[in-house]
Amino acid sequence: MDCLFCKIAAGEIPARKLYEDDQVVAFHDIGPQAPVHFLIIPKQHIATLTDLSEEDRLLAGHMLFTAQRLAREQGCEEGFRVVMNCNEQGGQTVYHIHMHVLGQRQMHWPPG
Repeated sequence: MDCLFCKIAAGEIPARKLYEDDQVVAFHDIGPQAPVHFLIIPKQHIATLTDLSEEDRLLAGHMLFTAQRLAREQGCEEGFRVVMNCNEQGGQTVYHIHMHVLGQRQMHWPPG
């Protein structure tokens, strides 16, 4: 297993975890871009958003609802941003789908 996020999900690499259940792991980003910045990853390896299948619908929804709940718990009641990058041109650097959740600062659009 060479995937960084698979190793985090398996507990082989330490991370500052916020949450874990049988489907996902949430942990603080090592290079935060906002006062609150954490990632949500599925335990199942799925490389990119384009690799999601119909069978992954419940997992994708679970990731979103986990983001919503954890953002509230982290004090982001006034707003937060959820970002998923897909492939190189979309800014993806780790090929295991993941959701960035950022909050507690004013976000701008377009992001740059």
